[in-house]
Amino acid sequence: MAEERPRLGRDVYIALSAVGWADGNLDQEEADAIVRTALEEGLDITEIAEIEAATKERIDLGVIDRKNLSKEDRLFVYGVACWLTRLDGVVSPAELQALKDLGEALKIPEKPRNIVDSIAQEVANQGDDRPSRYDLVALRRSIGDRLKSALAKKENDQ
Repeated sequence: MAEERPRLGRDVYIALSAVGWADGNLDQEEADAIVRTALEEGLDITEIAEIEAATKERIDLGVIDRKNLSKEDRLFVYGVACWLTRLDGVVSPAELQALKDLGEALKIPEKPRNIVDSIAQEVANQGDDRPSRYDLVALRRSIGDRLKSALAKKENDQ
């Protein structure tokens, strides 16, 4: 029997919207990708409406509520943020600062940030990185697998 992955909650998508707004503009493709992924996740209509609202009006990274995010959720949000910042082909200083701020808000140390950034780029390179085709499920799976491997290695080393 396949292991069921944890469902991503509304807070993950609100956080992604905040990151998308980091450069002052969340373009329609980015907004559509966030909402589409939330729909695919099976969130209820009320949550989808909140996420859609967050893609239409700028929100601040300060709204991210970490207490409802697992370590894997936080790494996933950071990975998607890394991918979103590269979508238009230009990573602005404001976007770099937003990534740094997000990493700090999510309490992710620098080394895991770099690893997750590499994973996001690997997933983009394996397929089409356009928002409608980027494989967010593969990103989530890869982050989860690497996190489990790291935890298992840590336990074996103790």
